[in-house]
Amino acid sequence: MRVLGIVGWSGSGKTTLLIRLIPLLRAAGLTVSTVKHTHHGFDMDRPGKDTYRHREAGAHEVLVAAGTRWALLHEVVGAEPSLPELLERMQPVDMLLVEGYKTHPFPKLEVHRPALGKPPIWPDQSDIVAVASDAPVSTDRTLLPLNDPATIAAWVLNDVSSSQSSR
Repeated sequence: MRVLGIVGWSGSGKTTLLIRLIPLLRAAGLTVSTVKHTHHGFDMDRPGKDTYRHREAGAHEVLVAAGTRWALLHEVVGAEPSLPELLERMQPVDMLLVEGYKTHPFPKLEVHRPALGKPPIWPDQSDIVAVASDAPVSTDRTLLPLNDPATIAAWVLNDVSSSQSSR
């Protein structure tokens, strides 16, 4: 499974880029899945719903299923699972896009907007193989136009797919 991280500071446009890339990669014939990491707690469930009540009662995992989708809610006790542990739970696809996990070692594209006033991440991380920016930046990595998702998708299809296929 080919994996590409999309990293950057909060507000840089990681999610916007990711949701623009997915349909382009799908149109090229790839199956695509995503992983989203957050430093904030989240809950996909709502108080009063049966699945919420199951978890509240102490269920370790709750699987909710319908005709159109299913979701597995797993309560974490102890350390947060590592990215490789989470990836083991996912079905194989052609391309897995990971939003976040910027310190984990796998190929990444940094979304960098100089106007945010945040320093670039790429100088300190050799696994950031490309930078997508909305302004000119000086980098030794592949530089991609942030506002042109078709060009970024072509880079993913050509450079990321071929470099990971040869491993």
